[in-house]
Amino acid sequence: MDIKKKQIELAGFIGKLLRDNFGKGPESVFTTISPPFIFVSIQNFISPVEEALLKQDELNTVQNTREILMQTLAGEIRAYMKIITGMEIEEFYYDWNLNNKSGAITAVTNGSLSGQQAAMSDYPHQDELHRKVVEISHEVQKVPEKIFSCRISDRVLLVIREGILVRIEKELIKQGYSKILKTTKRVLEKSYLHNNEVEQILGVKVEDIFVDWDFTRDKSVFALTLRPDQ
Repeated sequence: MDIKKKQIELAGFIGKLLRDNFGKGPESVFTTISPPFIFVSIQNFISPVEEALLKQDELNTVQNTREILMQTLAGEIRAYMKIITGMEIEEFYYDWNLNNKSGAITAVTNGSLSGQQAAMSDYPHQDELHRKVVEISHEVQKVPEKIFSCRISDRVLLVIREGILVRIEKELIKQGYSKILKTTKRVLEKSYLHNNEVEQILGVKVEDIFVDWDFTRDKSVFALTLRPDQ
């Protein structure tokens, strides 16, 4: 199966899985398989019940419900990704932008950086973007021990940070406050990393910014969806 067919099949599986579990599926799902990364873009995805809750300012209720469902569905999605790619899924991240009715899943496999990826890991204004991400990390927690970024396609840019948790955060995680910590960090980091600031740095339209953490690995992924033709 060639890469395009794999991407289409994976998109179809995830779209159906979301529809079966949320009652309404996304309008579109696009996938990018570029080892060691798999990126899934979910567009126009919100159920009638969620819409009603959001109109009543029940944002936390919608977010908590999605978190519970995604924790349940993550195993199925990872398993299908392995079937499609033949590689183990070592890391799995996801986030939603309810205002845009969009979402993103970023998976990291046990594969190595491909030749194409290596070429795309150096892109215009990369240093400026890294400085901005470091600045945000310092404001919210601490400067990352490592930072790596890569444009896995003309429309998707990933920024991976390692070693960003401070001692009090690690203790909160041990005490069982991971969900509250993640929600709070999302709000803070997204408020600092405005789309228009990133657009000024990269010189392209930024449609969405997503962020998630793997607290066990002390890693985080920013996923930026771009519109390079603008």
